[in-house]
Amino acid sequence: MKVKGWKFYSVLIFIVCCLPIYMISTSSSNISPSNELIGPVNQRLTNELSDFEYTPYINRQIERFMERSELMGASVAIVKDEELVFSRAYGYADYEKGEFASPQNLFRLASVSKLVTGVAIMKLVENGKLRLNDKVFGENAILNDSLYGEIRDEKIKNITIRHLLEHTAGWTQRYGDPAFNPLVIARRVGDNPPATIDTYLKFVFSRRLHFPPGTMYSYSNMGYMFLGKVIEEVTGMKYEDYVRYHILLPYDICDMYLARNLYEEKYPNEVRYYEQEGSLKIRAHNGETALVAKAYGGNDIELLSSAGGWVASAPELAKLVTLIDGGSVVADCLSAESIEEMVRNRDRPLGWKSTNLDNWVRTGSFAGTVAMVVRQSDGISWVFLSNKSNWQGPGFYHEVKRVMNRIIRKVNNDWPNQNLFNYYSPESLSSLPIIDDVNTFPVN
Repeated sequence: MKVKGWKFYSVLIFIVCCLPIYMISTSSSNISPSNELIGPVNQRLTNELSDFEYTPYINRQIERFMERSELMGASVAIVKDEELVFSRAYGYADYEKGEFASPQNLFRLASVSKLVTGVAIMKLVENGKLRLNDKVFGENAILNDSLYGEIRDEKIKNITIRHLLEHTAGWTQRYGDPAFNPLVIARRVGDNPPATIDTYLKFVFSRRLHFPPGTMYSYSNMGYMFLGKVIEEVTGMKYEDYVRYHILLPYDICDMYLARNLYEEKYPNEVRYYEQEGSLKIRAHNGETALVAKAYGGNDIELLSSAGGWVASAPELAKLVTLIDGGSVVADCLSAESIEEMVRNRDRPLGWKSTNLDNWVRTGSFAGTVAMVVRQSDGISWVFLSNKSNWQGPGFYHEVKRVMNRIIRKVNNDWPNQNLFNYYSPESLSSLPIIDDVNTFPVN
């Protein structure tokens, strides 16, 4: 069989980036006894692989919780001692198409994306490309392009990378969250929609800060949007490319990307998003007059990017947590010093939402999305993702944590002896394309 042109390059990219070879380290009966594993971890998993003594109990707890909370679909991944012991999805990935959720599905991560950006910044610090005290804005800073206009408030020149990471840069949500008001921001600076990151830079240059940098905490999506621009400036790469090629792919996290705005643009294994009952449509972010759902064209997910734009499966997101948890089983992607820097200040952690002693939490939500990541001090980490937002808003995380804690207490130490990060099925090998006569492939 001869594969030519784009087909060859698609196959080649898939093999190089998404078919890493692993060494298996498990004795469980439902892990195939082989020395080679293949494919992105989420695309190798099914619900049935997490069947064990407590699965019926877990299913009842999750399904009752989903019914009570009016969720459409959810995906759960649980890690014990840096091994994936449970990965199962519930409800619908796409109700209209009758597609049930599976561990293979991708979900928007909302502000869990900030954890990804925090890791990328710390990697650049380790590599000597950045310092946390580097100034971000101004003539001698990282973002100093004259197209942003003159700086109205000189205090903006004091904003550092650390200030952006810990939400102390000087902006508040006194007049609403700028990240979710792109039409207003574009109008304020005279840009035509859709707004871009440069639009937002013009905006902050033309406004006064609400408080001096570093003096108080105020959650800022906009600050993390600027961190994506910082990464692009210092690396010469697109933000997504830097994260994928320097954080994700080297550790075999292959099926994680920046989201797209519209349903028609979603990834093949990405879920459909649903908003809570009574959610109102809004004007499209690109300025079109038609009212649209916030989840599909109202909110500009692509603009949120480094602040809230990633999509991932629960298993691969759980794998990322094992790389930054300070554990001793799996080699972390950051140094122990960098991980400690991210979590040591419990009031102002970097990337994480909260870090109470050795329990670290990252949450994310907007229209159509609920996401939660928890790293516990007892060796358990877990991920909960849903494709429907809940009317309770931030308070909903307490409900998620309550049901997950109930499950973890019930199972205790009786999780199955398996590491699903290292699972594959023989069928996945037989489905690989066969390529011959390599010399016939055209070079463009």
